[in-house]
Amino acid sequence: MKENTLTDKEFWENYWENKTDLAIPIPKDFLFGDILSSIIEKNQSSSAIELGGFPGYYAVYIKKYFGIKSALLDYFIHRPLVDKLLEVNNLTSDAIEIIETDLFQYQSGNPYDLVYSFGLIEHFEDPKPVIEKHVQLLQKGGILYLTLPNFRGVNGWIQKTLDPENLAKHNLKTMDLSLLNRYMVDLGLEVLECRYIGKFTVWLEDEKNKPLVSKILKGLVWWTGKILTRPFALNSRLYSPYISIMARKN
Repeated sequence: MKENTLTDKEFWENYWENKTDLAIPIPKDFLFGDILSSIIEKNQSSSAIELGGFPGYYAVYIKKYFGIKSALLDYFIHRPLVDKLLEVNNLTSDAIEIIETDLFQYQSGNPYDLVYSFGLIEHFEDPKPVIEKHVQLLQKGGILYLTLPNFRGVNGWIQKTLDPENLAKHNLKTMDLSLLNRYMVDLGLEVLECRYIGKFTVWLEDEKNKPLVSKILKGLVWWTGKILTRPFALNSRLYSPYISIMARKN
């Protein structure tokens, strides 16, 4: 499936190499943590796997706060960093299962109650086979949860204007609720949620190394957007930074 991807292993190695201070204590109110908590508690999930999730913040989050079987799968994993992340969250090095492999080559004899990814499917020209792979790892009655950035609103304009190289690594066609909903139905899933989510925000990858003018423009848009949208805490294509999809395998 490598011909389907908009990124490669070298891209992700370089991406993570530029990150610093990644081993952080993960709080209970971590981004999307409330949704994961709700899924696990409501469905009494006993196992979960995070796909494409290095360094494994959510796999660690689930183990730290729920103690259930938690796994991380990615085709690039720097093990010392994962171990450090586990350590600062008071977990042992074997607390989560680490699977370093190509997702499309992986077969598991033990399906999971919860299969999830954050910002994965939009890096493929055709996301449907990627979603299908998620479904194959899912237990009957289990929950699939996906998020991806919404670059079809103001945040997309920021990316296009200030960081087109990063934007090119994302398939904007995936950021369409009707398309995503259709994928879920085609794969035999019961759609529980498919929506834009989050208050207004914009960002730049590796912002500290961006030109000063880019930082200033991004900052102006951020502050202006926060002020203008404060009275309207609505999830929308124009303002919300993320898309959230939840579905059940029946």
